[in-house]
Amino acid sequence: MTKTAKSERGLADLRDPHAHEALDCIEKLSTSTTGLTVQEAARRLDEDGPNALPIRAGRHPILRFLGHFHNVLIYVLLGSALVTGILQHWADTGVILAVVLVNGIVGYIQEGRAENAMAAIRSMLAPHANVMRDNRRVSIPAENLVRGDIVLLEPGDRVPADLRLSGARALRIQEAVLTGESVPVDKSTDPVAPDVPLGDRKPMAFSGTTVVAGTGRGVVVATGLSTEIGRISGMLRDVGVLTTPLVEQMNKFAKWLTAMILVLAAVLLAFGYFVSHIPFDEMFMVVVGLTVAAIPEGLPAVLTITLAIGVKRMAKRNVIVRKLPSIETLGAVSVICSDKTGTLTRNEMMVASLGLASGHHTVTGAGYAPAGDITPAPASTHLEAVAKIAALCNDAELSDKAGHWSVEGDPMEGALLAFAGKAEFPVEGLRRLDEIPFDAAHRYMAVLIEAPDGTRQILVKGAPERILGMCRAQMGNSDGAPFDEGHWTGEAHRIARRGERVIALAYADTKADSLQESDIDGHLTLAGLVGLIDPPRPEAIEAVAECHRAGIAVKMITGDHVGTAAAIGEQIGLINADKVLTGADIANMSDGELAGEVMGTNIFARTSPEHKLRLVTAMQAQGLTVSMTGDGVNDAPALKRADAGVAMGVKGSEAAKEAAELVLTDDNFSSIAAAVREGRTVFDNLRKVISWTLPTNAGEAGTIVAALLLGLALPISPVQILWVNLITAVTLGLALAFEPTEPGTMLRRPRERSAPLLTGELVWHVALVGALFVAAVFGLYAYAIDRGYSPALAQTMSMNMLVILEIFHLFFIRNMYGTSLSWDAIRGTRAVWISLAVIVPAQFIVTYVPVAQKIMGTASVSFVDGLIMLAIGVTFFATIEIEKQIRLTVRRRNGQ
Repeated sequence: MTKTAKSERGLADLRDPHAHEALDCIEKLSTSTTGLTVQEAARRLDEDGPNALPIRAGRHPILRFLGHFHNVLIYVLLGSALVTGILQHWADTGVILAVVLVNGIVGYIQEGRAENAMAAIRSMLAPHANVMRDNRRVSIPAENLVRGDIVLLEPGDRVPADLRLSGARALRIQEAVLTGESVPVDKSTDPVAPDVPLGDRKPMAFSGTTVVAGTGRGVVVATGLSTEIGRISGMLRDVGVLTTPLVEQMNKFAKWLTAMILVLAAVLLAFGYFVSHIPFDEMFMVVVGLTVAAIPEGLPAVLTITLAIGVKRMAKRNVIVRKLPSIETLGAVSVICSDKTGTLTRNEMMVASLGLASGHHTVTGAGYAPAGDITPAPASTHLEAVAKIAALCNDAELSDKAGHWSVEGDPMEGALLAFAGKAEFPVEGLRRLDEIPFDAAHRYMAVLIEAPDGTRQILVKGAPERILGMCRAQMGNSDGAPFDEGHWTGEAHRIARRGERVIALAYADTKADSLQESDIDGHLTLAGLVGLIDPPRPEAIEAVAECHRAGIAVKMITGDHVGTAAAIGEQIGLINADKVLTGADIANMSDGELAGEVMGTNIFARTSPEHKLRLVTAMQAQGLTVSMTGDGVNDAPALKRADAGVAMGVKGSEAAKEAAELVLTDDNFSSIAAAVREGRTVFDNLRKVISWTLPTNAGEAGTIVAALLLGLALPISPVQILWVNLITAVTLGLALAFEPTEPGTMLRRPRERSAPLLTGELVWHVALVGALFVAAVFGLYAYAIDRGYSPALAQTMSMNMLVILEIFHLFFIRNMYGTSLSWDAIRGTRAVWISLAVIVPAQFIVTYVPVAQKIMGTASVSFVDGLIMLAIGVTFFATIEIEKQIRLTVRRRNGQ
């Protein structure tokens, strides 16, 4: 039996430790409050294995590298390299092989994302732990912890294993990496129900989370893979990665292209040999030339460059791309699943409401900056009272670093300090004499403050239900007005319904030298209530609206409470914000039921990693292309499963970044919307490249096919076809990669994941343009022969005709959704004019320079014949533009 299996067998006797008393857990684990003996700990370590996540052996590096060449499109490229090698066109062979090799190297480097994500999770485990061994406190490597160890926790510690707490004094633990909840969790030792969500398991401390305040101790109930963070690691390892729409479509296209070219080549070879009685070796070389003309060998390189340009553009939009095809995937997303904390919200608590006896007041501002307004302005005495409590009954500190305010300590206390700054309350000269720290048992914090004149006050903040019961009076029109508990309870409920966390602030005058609970209970005067919230990002609200206009659904999946999630969802404009599914609801649904509910629900609260993974999978099962955002370890499995995983770069965990394809450098949802727009632009440009390449290749190949079938001389020689392929692919085709975003891009609905790359519309365009190319080239060739021109001159005119047609086709294809007869369309881009500045002189050189004429078999073309070729190009452009306008008109009438 393996060590892991032994560990799981031992843990089977202690299910749901949060539902048992701490002493019961200690007894079941055969340990004591004084800890294990050194000998017993060594025995358990040998039985259970180290408290670490195992490293699964991967494939041999050579096999991993070779695996990136197992692709039909790569086979086509290798075949074209073989063909060009047979023709002894070594430059073409070298370029094609270089493209194949570069693609393999890039894929190899990026393959280890899941392994890196697991390594990042392992790095989150605490390196050392303070434990009791032989009734003595010792520090040991965290990987040596075993079930039954008694661990001591202090502020700043990273919890080294899953613990059932047996002691907690004012203990608060930040669990955002597991639950997504934005504020630390108050811990206690009292058991809770077995089925409560992870974020409500108050008597538990989970591996990888951080102690922010207080002290505690607990017994280790799970180590390694058996911990909550270990379970996520196992899920991440087992999650399958879906191929991106672009890769999926390119694979289908490559198979179709391969089959078509091979069948066509075989048919022509048989036709030429058996019907036309052309010698086999001669016919074979002609078919090889056809294959070179038909295969768009430059297409993968141009596609890769197009994606690379998208990477650069996305970087300007605060998005780092870790995997090239994910750019295009973002442009195809039909639903964005976003975490709440830090993505849709600022991940910075802020006082948003102030409840006084005189009425309700709204507090504005941004984050922890002590600047903002309080409206309507309250009476100065009342404002000073609540600001004093907020500032002095507080252990946090604010710091300003280059205009960015941050908090050291509890985020809620940082928000109270910022509120006091907005109230302009001075804290100089006031000193703390004594304090009662916050504790989950009594649910308040109290401090004894002395002013410079010697007067003393007790300042208290805490949970409203606790503080209200300790008050005898309230601040009203005059200090000490009768206390109206019903009014304040109703006000607390009104604030809470907006998704805000409510804190009550109270005080009492005193002459005591120290603090006792008897000095507080029943002697306080309530100053007011404050409501705190992690507010929505203003730019996220507009980004959500833009996504809705683009036909993209936005869903919030958070570990936070239902009320908070619903309030934020309503504020940012989510559809059906009043409908919320909880993790418990999801757990009780079958996959079929969940697939039905997920389409009409946009807010999911109190979710676990398993729930997030099921939600993403359920949406994908409906044919949706899903983007998932997240920052915690709990988001990593869903990030990996999603079509486009987006991690937060500033506050995100390393595990989330490694599992995602894209990383936001500003943790802002609006950057996702901008990236979607850029992704759609990239896909449009990819379509333009394909829509330009395939018809031109079809036209080139069509001239050879037509000549063979009609028994005519080739209107363009094989070497000239190779030249046209080379000069146009690296200039005209590449220019399309730099096209800007077309108007109305974010008003189109997302394309379906199953939509083929070769649509009926594109097939028609390939056939139309290919036919026009063949007609123009053969027509011009026939004209030249009829005029008595030499075959070399006739082929030269045909070669230049091909290039002219491809240039006009480029200007046509730049505008797929509008007219090409506008000043912006004609003006082009810098890349277009650079490509023309290369190709036009190059064509003049091969046409008129004697050395090039000898190599290419060309002859000089007269000025009049040049004008005739330009006239044919203009006619070609007008024909396809008229066809496009007819097609767009029909599409608009059909409401597409």
